[in-house]
This record gives sequence, C-alpha cells and structure tokens, in this order.
Amino acid sequence: MRTRTRKNLIVAACYAGVFTLGMFFGPKFSKENASTKNGSFLTSDEQAEKVNKVLQIISDKYVDPIKVDSLQNLAIQDILKKLDPHSAYLPPADAQIMHDDLEGNYNGIGIEYYLLKDTLVVTSVTPTGPADKAGLKRGDAVLKINGQNIAGAGITNRKIVELIRGTRGSKLQLFAKRGGDLKTFDVVRDKITVSSIDVAYMLNPQTGYIKISKFGGKTDEDFIASLTSLQHKGMKNLVLDLRNNGGGYLNAATALADQFLPDKKLIVYTEGKHEPRTDYLATADGQFEHGGLVVLIDENTASASEILVGAIQDLERGTVIGRRSFGKGLVQEQFDFGDGSAMNLTIARYFTPLGRSIQRSYKHGSDAYFQEVGNRFKDGEVNNSTGKYADSLYNKEKVFKTVSGKVMYGGGGIMPDIYVPIDTTGNTGFYYELSGKGVLNDFVFSSLLKNMTLPKSLNSLVKNFRLSDEQYGSLLAIAKGRNIKVTDGEALNSRSVIDTELKALIARYYYGDEGYYRVINSNDKALAKSLQVFDAEKSAGLISKK
Repeated sequence: MRTRTRKNLIVAACYAGVFTLGMFFGPKFSKENASTKNGSFLTSDEQAEKVNKVLQIISDKYVDPIKVDSLQNLAIQDILKKLDPHSAYLPPADAQIMHDDLEGNYNGIGIEYYLLKDTLVVTSVTPTGPADKAGLKRGDAVLKINGQNIAGAGITNRKIVELIRGTRGSKLQLFAKRGGDLKTFDVVRDKITVSSIDVAYMLNPQTGYIKISKFGGKTDEDFIASLTSLQHKGMKNLVLDLRNNGGGYLNAATALADQFLPDKKLIVYTEGKHEPRTDYLATADGQFEHGGLVVLIDENTASASEILVGAIQDLERGTVIGRRSFGKGLVQEQFDFGDGSAMNLTIARYFTPLGRSIQRSYKHGSDAYFQEVGNRFKDGEVNNSTGKYADSLYNKEKVFKTVSGKVMYGGGGIMPDIYVPIDTTGNTGFYYELSGKGVLNDFVFSSLLKNMTLPKSLNSLVKNFRLSDEQYGSLLAIAKGRNIKVTDGEALNSRSVIDTELKALIARYYYGDEGYYRVINSNDKALAKSLQVFDAEKSAGLISKK
C-alpha cells in the first residue's frame, strides 16, 4: 500500500491530545512494530563519561540514600526537553503499558472497573475471558488482589493495572464482595485482546457511525470488520468520529486512509534532515472509496489522526466537521534501552498530500505548547465562530489549493470544513467540576445503580430514565460535601446535561459502549450537522439515493 524507503521504522503518533477543558495528558509515543527495536542505546564520549562519574560519586558519597536511576532519568528528560515537545523518555513501566495499549493486547483477566471510594467495582467482564471463567460478575466489589488491600488503601488505577497484569498462565486471587457475601476467585491470566474501535452502529437506515480513539496495531483490521458489518446493514454514508483521538501508529492511520482513497493517491509523506522523503500511497483495495463521508474532529484530534484527516480534506474525499485539531506534525522513532525504557526522538515532519505541515509552533517551550489547547477555551475559540481567529493561526506565506480551488494553509492544526462550536448549553463550571472530580461516576455506582432494576432495553432506558428532584438534591449535597461551589442558576442550567451524562453512564454499565454513545450522541450538534450534510449531498445527487 505504501512506498517505503525504510521498513516500519517511523512512529507518527502519540497521545499528545489534550482532554476537554485543559485536562491534559502527557505526550506518549510508541513503536511501529516489535521488529523495529534498536536494542541497547548508549554513548561513550567524554561528556557521557562525566555524567556517569557524577552519578557514581553521588551513589558512593551522598549523605542520604538516593535512587541514582531516578537522577539518570531526569538528566535524559532534561536533554529531550531542549528539543521539541514530543521527544520523550519513557520509564520501563510506562513503555510497556503504552505498548500493550496500542498493540491492543496484554496479559490480564478481562475486566473493566471503576474505583469507587478505594473499592474496585467491576463494570464489565469479557465473555469467556479469565475473569468470566472464574465466576466474576459485573457489580462485584474487589477488596483484595493477591492479598493486598484495595479498599481503603488509597490505591491508584496505575497500581491496579500493575497488580492485575502479569505473565500469561500465572494465577491471580481476587477477594470480592457480592451483595452481602464474600467470595474468593482464583483467576488465571491470559492474553486479552481489545478492539481499537470504541463503538460502531447505525445512526439511521443509511448512515453508520464509527468512533476510534487511537490508532493501534489492530485498528485497520478492526475497522474493516466494523465497516463490513455496517455495510451489511445497508450503510451508504459514514460518520467517522476522531474526536479525542490522540494518535497512534503511522501505518495504522495510512492503512485506514487507504479504505477511503483511490489507488495511488498520496496519503502523507515524511521528511527530515537525516530522513529522505517517504511517500505513503493508497492502493486499489479500499472498501469505502465511494459513499458519503464525514470526519469529526476537535482540539484533541492529534498526530496520526490528523494524518488521516489531512488526506481526506486535501483530496476532498469527505467533509471535516468540528473544531480545530491539535496540530502535531512531528514524527518520532523509538530507541529502546536494555532495561525496558525507551527514548522517542523526533526525526522528521509529516506533510499532507498538498504539502501542508500542520505542526503548531513550540518556540515558547513545551509548557506553553501544551497549554495552548486549554487556552482555546479561555479565549473563546471553541465556543464561537473561528472567523476572528483564523488569520493568526496559520502561516500564510505559502498557499495550498485543492482541486476545486479551496485555499488552505500550513501550521496551527487542521481547521474543519464546517466549524461547530462546543455546546455550552448547561456546560457550566459546576458541571465540569462534577465530571472532573468523578462525582457523577461515584453517584451512579453509590446511589443510582443500587436502586435500579435491569432496564427492559436500551430504548426503554433512554426513554424512561429521568433524575428525580430528590435524586438531584442528593447529588447537589454530595457536590457541596466535595467543596464544589454551585449557584441556583448553575444547578438549574446544568440539570439537563447532568441528566444525560448520568443516563449515558448507566447505559454503559448495562449495555456497554454502544449504550453510552447512543445516549451521548442523541444531543450531539456536530453529529446532527453530519446528517444535514448527507441530506444535502443526497438532494444534490452527490451520493446514492438508494
């Protein structure tokens, strides 16, 4: 599918996205595949020897006990910070977790969970997985893992992952509470495979919806399976949701783009001082080269996801709807150290088919660079028309034109074809604080689910669930107990969006991710705009009326 001068060396991606309202997560990186590891990566020049000597003296002579490895890691991190925001050092545990996440498999037990007041509540059990075979059920509250207390121990999600994952075939003992009974479960760890697709379902008889939050090793395979399933249901149009997609593997993004583009069309090319230009081309094997296509993006759409969006927009294959993307156009290659840690070094830039580099400026340093997305909320960009912002976002020294004559520029991320500002109705500071501090999730598991019976169906839940005045009053009391300030006006204005969020969380508990997104998407203005685009294209005869 792609012309390569090197085989599977480039990683164009990271989870460099920034989650809504300034909730950032650090840039993360991964390798193209297992064959690209470079083994031990050490230098032996005089400056390196000087650093090693300093660390040795500290180890031998310093007044207090100290972990020299930690100091060494800090030195590496400080060096990389001088380069660009996306060159990074990953300690062994971080490197392994990220690899597992992007590869879509790990050795574990097959559960999803929520931490409620330091208690691990099982929210989903993978059918026929290790936990399911051992008898664990949704709703079980795990108190101990291999004898280590979970409840009341102030344990973190990161620690739980470390406790649950392990060598395939090894045993794990869980001590849990089910109703009023205490039970012990002996679970044998096994390979757990996770789909790269968050959800795929039909919005209406002709329109499918697929949401992807990362580009991993199985994304193309999983996407084709989902696409085929929806096509069998009559799908003629597709909404591809890449909002909050922080990136992933370069080849996963180009493989997905190939599903939409004609043979030999340029998807993206990469180039750097020490890296010759490498072109990635579409093949004739695309499964959805025709039919209506809308791609949804936002300020957290980053890196590999921007590669796909850039190709769709430059080649005018579909309509891009939403808000300005993150703006990461740098390519990393991974160098692995012998201890399991890794360094991801920026080696090239990537360019869209028209030659655009969408990388944002980082001349003011990494902190300012990652704060920029949060500033979009402060300066009003995300909830207003972008007209007054567009002139300052892009480098207009070079103009790029599509076949139809549309003018575009480089830098600043990707501006959508149709801008849909964030829906501020009910999205008050009170709502965001409730969500950010986990109060809504806590309320669902500690109160609502305890007093609910299994809904007859998802449609029944969507139609009939309403938060009572008494329940809302209880939620407000919990918020005040968590030192969340709320005015009567905020409580009134946010009630509808809070009701929807709680309904979605309950739907996820009973019906999985499809339940959650069916509820959330029912009030999504960008999604509604997508359906309007398809209707307009159908009326104009641009897509099939069948």
